[in-house]
Amino acid sequence: MSAPRRRPQRGPRSEMPTRRRPRRRSRRRPLLIALLALVGLLTAVALAAGTGVYAFGSSCDLASLQEVRIGQNTFVYAADGSLLGSIPADRNRQVVPIASVSAWMPKATVAVEDRRFYAHGGIDPQGIARAVVADAKARSVVQGGSTITQQLVRNLYISNERTVQRKLKEACLALKLNDAWSKERVLESYLNQVYYGNLAYGIEAAAQTYFSKRARSLNLRESAMLAGLTQAPSAYDPFVEPAKALARRNVVLDAMRDQGVITAKQYRSARRASGLQLSPGRLYKEIKEPYFFGYVRDQLIRSYGTETVRSGGLSVYTTILPRWQRAAQDAIRGTLTEPDDPAAAVISIDPANGAIRAMTAVVPGRRNNQFNLLSQARRQPGSTFKTFVLAAAIEKGIDPDSAYYVSAPFTYRPVPDGNCDDGSWWCVKTYDSTYRGWTSVSRATLSSDNAVYAQLTLDVGADLVGKTARKLGVRSPLEVGGRYVPAMGLGSVAVSPLDMASAYATLAAGGIYSEPTAIRKVVLPNGKEDTEAGWGKAKRARVIPDGVAAKVTEILEDNVSYGTGVRAAFGRPAAGKTGTTDKHADAWFVGYTPDLATAVWMGYPAGEIPMESVHGIAVSGGSFPAEIWRRLMERTIGLRPVKEFPEPRTQPEYQPFQRGPLALSYDPTYVAPTTSTETETTETTPGGTKTTTSAGTTKTPRSP
Repeated sequence: MSAPRRRPQRGPRSEMPTRRRPRRRSRRRPLLIALLALVGLLTAVALAAGTGVYAFGSSCDLASLQEVRIGQNTFVYAADGSLLGSIPADRNRQVVPIASVSAWMPKATVAVEDRRFYAHGGIDPQGIARAVVADAKARSVVQGGSTITQQLVRNLYISNERTVQRKLKEACLALKLNDAWSKERVLESYLNQVYYGNLAYGIEAAAQTYFSKRARSLNLRESAMLAGLTQAPSAYDPFVEPAKALARRNVVLDAMRDQGVITAKQYRSARRASGLQLSPGRLYKEIKEPYFFGYVRDQLIRSYGTETVRSGGLSVYTTILPRWQRAAQDAIRGTLTEPDDPAAAVISIDPANGAIRAMTAVVPGRRNNQFNLLSQARRQPGSTFKTFVLAAAIEKGIDPDSAYYVSAPFTYRPVPDGNCDDGSWWCVKTYDSTYRGWTSVSRATLSSDNAVYAQLTLDVGADLVGKTARKLGVRSPLEVGGRYVPAMGLGSVAVSPLDMASAYATLAAGGIYSEPTAIRKVVLPNGKEDTEAGWGKAKRARVIPDGVAAKVTEILEDNVSYGTGVRAAFGRPAAGKTGTTDKHADAWFVGYTPDLATAVWMGYPAGEIPMESVHGIAVSGGSFPAEIWRRLMERTIGLRPVKEFPEPRTQPEYQPFQRGPLALSYDPTYVAPTTSTETETTETTPGGTKTTTSAGTTKTPRSP
């Protein structure tokens, strides 16, 4: 009987030989599994190659598949071709031909993604085998087995779902795409589709996002970094993980050197560069002229819809003149110089076609305000609205030179039992509480006399005034409670600066209205201009006779020469009107020359806050707004040859006119005004000489 065996004494775990053999087996197991998987995958690939069309039927037909839409950015340009900005989108993308991409970028991409790209037929069994083995050895994904063609198929047509069925379909489509497209087209499409991180789809967006340059300008080092991002954009994000991005860039450079794509000298030079030398781009973030830009975006959305505007790849060419924009901003800042000054907004329109040439605002302490003060904001226009009363009166047949009213405090009593405090009566005073007794409509325009214009509005009819304003270009709602109210004639109903500039541009054009336009043309992603939308085609129509417009212009020219608008004069033929609302909450100057109409508004965007001490004065339309208008016009129209307003072909047809209740245009309880004044004045009127004393009342003669 033999002696029993003695078991060896156990030593430390690190010295136990029994632990080493299983460890060697554990290293082989992933490799063995990987090889088995490789055999299966290669078999599947062979199946796809040989019988893919029959196995998948129509799902492997390129013509029957719907391309996954990534979209691309819409860009907006000024009239001089300079870029105003990109409409914000969830994905930034600009498609460019491969000829507009740096030669280094395709080389780097092929070297790291698909070194046999030009040799294989769409799928690469050697690449798959190499990737499987490398991944198994590293116990992680270090190489991709998919070719560039397969990745393109995945991006274009099918999902990233990890199933055998999807991989087989991908292989089949890759084979067919390789037969249908040239290698250059495949690579170009891939470079325009692949995701590089940070919302950048395609190489042009990536170049702008990371290096603030065009794809054509990328150097070797930059191309290598971008080529390395596509495998895992988040993991290699150069803004978040610069060390990992740098290491990945060097992997790409290694691959390019090992494959003979670059020389040893080029390799060393690229590796020596310190860091990534990023230059974060603002192309997709920075927007110039935000007010105008927002107005254009809204117009595009109304025409094309939000999705197309944000990702439809439109190129939008507008009417704005950057030099005039700068002139408008300088005019505001040169006038309102203090940090706590009110805001001001300016809009200029070409009367010949409605093209918006300037649209800007300056709001102290606030940048890129999303609320458009020019087109969205509405404020009471004050006496600038009297121009529409004047136009309506002349068109009705009232001669402003011979129609006289009493300038005196005035009360309109539409109901017997009312008062001025609750608004049931319309109680009117002049801006400065001074009165001139009998005065013509023309003279009352130059002094912006509220009392006279209140009476004129009633005689003309609020309905006619409202309709005239609308004909001329005011698009803001003017009805109050479903009807036009007489107080509208003094500017009590809120409108936008765009409304006022458009309406005054109609007068500058001799009574021809042009719809305001901001877009000259839109180019679609295929490079063709959209001619069906009507961009750039002026929509014009005569709305009042040229003789009526000319008479209004004549009076408003006098207003600039020696009326309330004298601070707007700049040595050229110009017409305009001031406007100031109660408690100086809003101040306006709206005026025009033969070839430009400009509206200036001044106030606080937050609300109707009195401007009673700005640079030591109470703000009126004839102060800062008129000065801003003058500064702008000097730097724009003032640089052109002098141009006179054209002579009208027709003249207004005046008719006998009856003031007051006999006109039957308003409530007959109105009585022609009388007033007590503080000083004695004497004035010659159509009815004779009239004297007013401080203790007496004005005696109203009969209508001439």
